[in-house]
Amino acid sequence: MKKITTILSLTGLLLFMQLGSEAQTILTLEKAMEIAVVNSPSIQSSILNLERTTESLNAQRAALKSKFALNVNPIDYSNSRKFDSRTSQWFTNEVINSSGTFRVDQPFLPTDGKISLINTFGWQSNTSEVSNVTNSNKAFYNNLYLSLTQPLFTYNRTKQTIKGLELDNENAMLSYAIQRLALEKNVSQFFYNVYIAQMRLTISEEENLNTQKSYEIIKNKVDAGLAAKEQLFQAEVNLETAKSSMASARVSLENAKDQFKQYIGMDIFEEIAVMTDVQVTPVVVDSKKAIEHGLASRMELRQREINIEDAQLTLIQVKSMNEFRGDMALSVGVSGDDPTLSQIYDKPTKSPKVSLAFNIPIFDWGQRAAQIRSQQAVINSQKLSYSNQNTQIKLDIRQVIRSLSNLQAQISIAMKNQTNSQLTYDINLERFKNGDLTSMDLNLFQVQLSDKKMSYAQALINYKLELLNLKIQSLYDFTTNQPVIPETYLKSSENNK
Repeated sequence: MKKITTILSLTGLLLFMQLGSEAQTILTLEKAMEIAVVNSPSIQSSILNLERTTESLNAQRAALKSKFALNVNPIDYSNSRKFDSRTSQWFTNEVINSSGTFRVDQPFLPTDGKISLINTFGWQSNTSEVSNVTNSNKAFYNNLYLSLTQPLFTYNRTKQTIKGLELDNENAMLSYAIQRLALEKNVSQFFYNVYIAQMRLTISEEENLNTQKSYEIIKNKVDAGLAAKEQLFQAEVNLETAKSSMASARVSLENAKDQFKQYIGMDIFEEIAVMTDVQVTPVVVDSKKAIEHGLASRMELRQREINIEDAQLTLIQVKSMNEFRGDMALSVGVSGDDPTLSQIYDKPTKSPKVSLAFNIPIFDWGQRAAQIRSQQAVINSQKLSYSNQNTQIKLDIRQVIRSLSNLQAQISIAMKNQTNSQLTYDINLERFKNGDLTSMDLNLFQVQLSDKKMSYAQALINYKLELLNLKIQSLYDFTTNQPVIPETYLKSSENNK
């Protein structure tokens, strides 16, 4: 088996060297994957979505830190005519004001409250004229106070927002990792399509060369009167058929290349050839280990869990409809004013404030209860989806393991068929040279040999693709006995912690 696969690889390599003389780019599977990761629209979309959710989470976490703000009002002037209802008199009021407010807001995550330190400093000139009597005041003033606002008897909205963003970010990271694995599978499929097309062209060229030799042999025999002329006619038909097959194989190869280049994001006019070793080593797969590792590691299951957690967060919001809720506000401060800046707080004024308010629902005609039942149905649906995904993973892994076992048998059969076909062709070629076989019969053996070569190459590639499928399904590489955990998943998990 190793000998035959080595011959296949060498045959392919000779073709690549021939193609390389035309300034073509030689692609390995690893190189193609690198190009696809950079250019794939689905991967780029997943990366942008991951960046969006990551930055949204970073922004929310940054909002938990102290926020400093300065509001400056350099000048505020007004001159207006007003009516004083206490004295039943009209008066003229002129105000010139300049002020600034500095505040520090600190959210308090454990209780969803907010602590604020606020200081307002300014200067004001106020002139009032009533019945030709002018009163004026010019003074500096400063108000400094500390306040606390705290919601009561309700859920912690800030914590829930952060939890929702963390789930959204993890889901985006999982989607990227899943897209990356799917990309690897699709790139491999397109890559091997090109490889098979190259092999088919190589085999067609070999078939055309053998048919050309057969034609020359029968032509010499006919010219020497040793064979009937109709055999020459059949040989000509066989030769033209071989040339047609070779041309068709070349067209199929170019079409496969274009599809491959389009998928990985290369310029479709760039000339390429692919190179790989199709030799495979049968792998012993522990089905129990594959299923257990798949259930423990498959990111689709974690995505279903995230959907359940998202639905449960939404249920908390639904339960808050028409809820009994309280809001408390406390503040304590000191203010002072004086025409002289240094004497602002010579006679300070304390200004405490307490505010307590409650929202008490009475009757909502069953709206809240209906919304809760609706959301509970969503949660149950997500749990059912999780259960179905769990079962599907088991089924998929079991099917892949059965397929691998079957493909191993097919490789052995295809290898034996190719060996027998080659021996059969060599024997009948000698019979043809001796005049014991017609060109039509020899052509049948030639076609059979070509088919068996392609069947063997396809069997090897099918096994490699199915082995890759097992790695994706179980997230375990049985060729290296190492778990497969995407690097981005590990980094994002550490960041979330």
